Amino acid sequence: MDITAIYPGTFDPITHGHTDLIHRAVRLFDRLIVAVAASPSKAPTFAVEERIDMARAALEGIERVEVCGFDQLLVDFIHEREAQVILRGLRAVSDFEYEFQLAGMNRKLAADVETLFLMPSEQHAYISSSLVREIAALGGDIAPFVHPKVYAALMERLRDVT
Repeated sequence: MDITAIYPGTFDPITHGHTDLIHRAVRLFDRLIVAVAASPSKAPTFAVEERIDMARAALEGIERVEVCGFDQLLVDFIHEREAQVILRGLRAVSDFEYEFQLAGMNRKLAADVETLFLMPSEQHAYISSSLVREIAALGGDIAPFVHPKVYAALMERLRDVT
Protein backbone atom coordinates (compact mmCIF):
# COMPACT_ATOMS: atom_id res chain seq x y z
CA MET A 1 0.00 0.00 0.00
CA ASP A 2 1.33 3.42 -0.93
CA ILE A 3 1.25 5.83 1.98
CA THR A 4 0.56 9.48 1.21
CA ALA A 5 1.01 12.16 3.84
CA ILE A 6 -0.18 15.73 3.74
CA TYR A 7 1.85 18.44 5.43
CA PRO A 8 -0.57 21.37 5.75
CA GLY A 9 0.34 24.89 6.69
CA THR A 10 0.16 28.53 5.84
CA PHE A 11 3.89 28.61 4.94
CA ASP A 12 3.99 32.42 5.09
CA PRO A 13 6.86 32.10 4.26
CA ILE A 14 8.26 28.57 4.03
CA THR A 15 11.38 28.32 6.21
CA HIS A 16 14.32 25.96 6.60
CA GLY A 17 12.42 24.47 9.55
CA HIS A 18 9.63 23.43 7.17
CA THR A 19 12.02 22.10 4.56
CA ASP A 20 13.92 20.15 7.21
CA LEU A 21 10.71 18.34 8.17
CA ILE A 22 9.91 17.70 4.52
CA HIS A 23 13.35 16.23 3.79
CA ARG A 24 12.96 13.83 6.71
CA ALA A 25 9.30 13.02 6.04
CA VAL A 26 9.88 12.08 2.43
CA ARG A 27 11.96 9.14 3.72
CA LEU A 28 8.91 7.87 5.61
CA PHE A 29 6.20 8.12 2.94
CA ASP A 30 5.74 7.11 -0.66
CA ARG A 31 4.35 10.55 -1.43
CA LEU A 32 4.24 13.84 0.47
CA ILE A 33 1.86 16.66 -0.38
CA VAL A 34 2.80 20.06 0.97
CA ALA A 35 -0.63 21.67 1.23
CA VAL A 36 -0.53 25.45 1.37
CA ALA A 37 -3.64 26.71 3.16
CA ALA A 38 -5.34 29.81 1.78
CA SER A 39 -5.94 30.98 5.39
CA PRO A 40 -7.45 34.39 4.60
CA SER A 41 -8.40 34.86 8.27
CA LYS A 42 -4.68 34.87 9.17
CA ALA A 43 -4.07 37.80 6.76
CA PRO A 44 -0.95 36.24 5.24
CA THR A 45 1.81 38.43 3.84
CA PHE A 46 1.71 36.58 0.52
CA ALA A 47 -1.21 35.35 -1.60
CA VAL A 48 -1.63 31.58 -1.67
CA GLU A 49 -0.26 31.39 -5.23
CA GLU A 50 2.91 33.23 -4.15
CA ARG A 51 3.35 30.92 -1.16
CA ILE A 52 2.93 27.90 -3.45
CA ASP A 53 5.57 29.27 -5.83
CA MET A 54 8.00 29.91 -2.96
CA ALA A 55 7.44 26.42 -1.55
CA ARG A 56 8.05 24.88 -4.98
CA ALA A 57 11.29 26.83 -5.29
CA ALA A 58 12.45 25.82 -1.80
CA LEU A 59 11.60 22.16 -2.43
CA GLU A 60 12.85 21.86 -6.00
CA GLY A 61 14.61 18.57 -6.62
CA ILE A 62 13.05 16.66 -3.73
CA GLU A 63 11.45 13.58 -5.23
CA ARG A 64 7.91 12.45 -4.35
CA VAL A 65 6.93 15.91 -3.05
CA GLU A 66 4.01 17.82 -4.52
CA VAL A 67 3.06 21.37 -3.55
CA CYS A 68 -0.50 22.58 -3.95
CA GLY A 69 -2.97 24.95 -2.34
CA PHE A 70 -6.24 24.22 -0.60
CA ASP A 71 -9.11 26.25 0.82
CA GLN A 72 -11.39 23.69 2.39
CA LEU A 73 -11.65 21.52 5.46
CA LEU A 74 -8.36 19.64 5.77
CA VAL A 75 -9.97 16.21 6.19
CA ASP A 76 -12.01 16.74 3.00
CA PHE A 77 -8.82 17.68 1.14
CA ILE A 78 -7.10 14.59 2.54
CA HIS A 79 -9.88 12.32 1.33
CA GLU A 80 -9.88 13.97 -2.12
CA ARG A 81 -6.13 13.35 -2.39
CA GLU A 82 -6.47 9.79 -1.00
CA ALA A 83 -3.95 10.48 1.75
CA GLN A 84 -3.75 8.55 4.99
CA VAL A 85 -1.59 10.76 7.22
CA ILE A 86 -1.50 14.36 8.39
CA LEU A 87 2.07 15.44 9.10
CA ARG A 88 2.50 18.20 11.68
CA GLY A 89 5.62 19.81 13.08
CA LEU A 90 6.26 20.40 16.77
CA ARG A 91 8.98 22.91 17.61
CA ALA A 92 8.42 23.27 21.34
CA VAL A 93 6.18 22.15 24.16
CA SER A 94 4.12 25.29 23.57
CA ASP A 95 3.06 23.90 20.15
CA PHE A 96 1.79 20.66 21.64
CA GLU A 97 -1.52 21.77 23.19
CA TYR A 98 -2.80 23.37 19.98
CA GLU A 99 -1.55 20.51 17.79
CA PHE A 100 -3.05 17.93 20.17
CA GLN A 101 -6.42 19.69 19.93
CA LEU A 102 -6.22 19.76 16.11
CA ALA A 103 -5.27 16.09 15.96
CA GLY A 104 -8.21 15.14 18.17
CA MET A 105 -10.66 17.16 16.08
CA ASN A 106 -9.31 15.72 12.84
CA ARG A 107 -9.59 12.20 14.25
CA LYS A 108 -13.22 12.89 15.17
CA LEU A 109 -13.93 14.23 11.66
CA ALA A 110 -11.99 11.48 9.86
CA ALA A 111 -11.21 8.40 11.95
CA ASP A 112 -9.43 6.81 8.97
CA VAL A 113 -6.70 9.49 8.95
CA GLU A 114 -3.73 9.42 11.33
CA THR A 115 -1.74 12.42 12.56
CA LEU A 116 2.02 12.08 12.85
CA PHE A 117 4.17 14.64 14.63
CA LEU A 118 7.78 15.30 13.70
CA MET A 119 10.20 17.65 15.39
CA PRO A 120 12.63 19.69 13.31
CA SER A 121 16.36 19.24 13.73
CA GLU A 122 17.80 21.15 16.65
CA GLN A 123 19.34 23.81 14.41
CA HIS A 124 15.87 24.64 13.03
CA ALA A 125 13.69 24.20 16.12
CA TYR A 126 13.52 27.92 16.89
CA ILE A 127 12.56 29.06 13.37
CA SER A 128 8.98 30.12 12.70
CA SER A 129 7.44 32.00 9.81
CA SER A 130 6.15 34.73 12.12
CA LEU A 131 9.60 35.29 13.64
CA VAL A 132 11.17 35.39 10.18
CA ARG A 133 8.64 38.01 9.06
CA GLU A 134 9.21 40.07 12.22
CA ILE A 135 13.00 39.95 11.93
CA ALA A 136 12.81 40.96 8.26
CA ALA A 137 10.42 43.83 9.03
CA LEU A 138 12.83 45.15 11.65
CA GLY A 139 15.77 45.02 9.25
CA GLY A 140 17.38 41.83 10.50
CA ASP A 141 19.08 39.24 8.30
CA ILE A 142 16.76 36.35 7.51
CA ALA A 143 19.01 34.74 4.89
CA PRO A 144 20.05 31.90 7.25
CA PHE A 145 16.41 30.90 7.78
CA VAL A 146 14.91 30.73 4.28
CA HIS A 147 15.65 29.70 0.69
CA PRO A 148 17.22 32.50 -1.42
CA LYS A 149 14.06 32.88 -3.55
CA VAL A 150 11.96 33.21 -0.40
CA TYR A 151 14.42 35.76 0.94
CA ALA A 152 14.16 37.81 -2.27
CA ALA A 153 10.36 37.67 -2.27
CA LEU A 154 10.09 38.77 1.36
CA MET A 155 12.59 41.60 0.89
CA GLU A 156 10.67 42.78 -2.19
CA ARG A 157 7.36 42.65 -0.30
CA LEU A 158 8.79 44.67 2.56
CA ARG A 159 10.09 47.29 0.09
CA ASP A 160 6.60 47.50 -1.41
CA VAL A 161 5.05 48.08 2.02
CA THR A 162 7.41 50.86 3.11
